[in-house]
Amino acid sequence: MEQFQFLRDKAVEKVRVADHMLFMTYPVVKDPKLLLAVVENVFAGLDFGVAAVLHHQKLFKQIPPFQETFTSRFEMFRRTVIPQLGLSPNYVKLISDVRILISAHKKSPISFVKNDKYVICSPKYDIKAIDVGLVKRYIFEAKIFVDHVSKIVSKNERIFT
Repeated sequence: MEQFQFLRDKAVEKVRVADHMLFMTYPVVKDPKLLLAVVENVFAGLDFGVAAVLHHQKLFKQIPPFQETFTSRFEMFRRTVIPQLGLSPNYVKLISDVRILISAHKKSPISFVKNDKYVICSPKYDIKAIDVGLVKRYIFEAKIFVDHVSKIVSKNERIFT
């Protein structure tokens, strides 16, 4: 199994886990803190999807080598792969938005639950809230992205079987 196939499978798995957590576990537990874990799985799925496309393109010498850091992968994806493959720029916005939300949580001095929302405060007390509607939208868009990634990397998959 090539690296891009492994990464594609991990992307599909992470988005599937996020979907299960939101639609099966969350209604039972009803703890908004779980929404952050769902968003983290969505981000992991998006990141694995980006990595899968990049490794696929690198294997076929469509892009130059890149560093294995999120920032490096994201920039290569945004600058080179999006225009090259004609992908929607909305994917860049989605990945960026989810990344900012997770980063805000890591930097936040305080977070709490209020009215079925998970509220994150920045050090300057700017507020970001995670609710079910936002997470559903992220999962829906992540599913579309991962499906698109699967189609891209599956084109030449028979070469490696």
